[in-house]
Amino acid sequence: MSIRSTIALFVIAASAACVTGMRGTVGTSASAEPTPAGTKTIREITYIEGEFDGKAITRSDAEWKALLTPLEYNIMRKAGTEAPYSGPLNNNHKHGEYYCAACGLVLFTSDTKFESGTGWPSFYQPAFKNNVVEISDTSLPGEERTEILCARCHAHLGHVFDDGPKPTGLRYCMNSAALRFRETPDTDSK
Repeated sequence: MSIRSTIALFVIAASAACVTGMRGTVGTSASAEPTPAGTKTIREITYIEGEFDGKAITRSDAEWKALLTPLEYNIMRKAGTEAPYSGPLNNNHKHGEYYCAACGLVLFTSDTKFESGTGWPSFYQPAFKNNVVEISDTSLPGEERTEILCARCHAHLGHVFDDGPKPTGLRYCMNSAALRFRETPDTDSK
């Protein structure tokens, strides 16, 4: 093995060790049990805090399939929907931000999350209007809905409806699998 290859392997191993200790990322732990077939490790995401800058991410379908878990791929690339009440973020009551699980763009904040009773995380407005894209969805016979996509990578997130609370009257009904949550530290407890 060349010195360059050895250094590259060391850098990768050191990066992986750092990732497991970073707040807001999910790492893997060593385990004696084998990984079940079809299971993918949750990957690190770089969180993008601000308003979408117009630089879109484009990947081939094969690249998305390799990058995302099967559930994420079905929802974000094939416009699937997770079963109601099945996503872990539906009952999340912590303070923080919700990011696109595919590209890390901030989408929603806990300040706009509300209990809709639908079984999916619901918000009355996005973190930044430019961070989501609305398109017409006529996939259900006889019904037209408004589909919500991530502006940066065009991942399907869910739909928006006009039965939400004030001040907007909107309900952004999102799939947990399309979101990553990062908790904001409590600054009042000093």
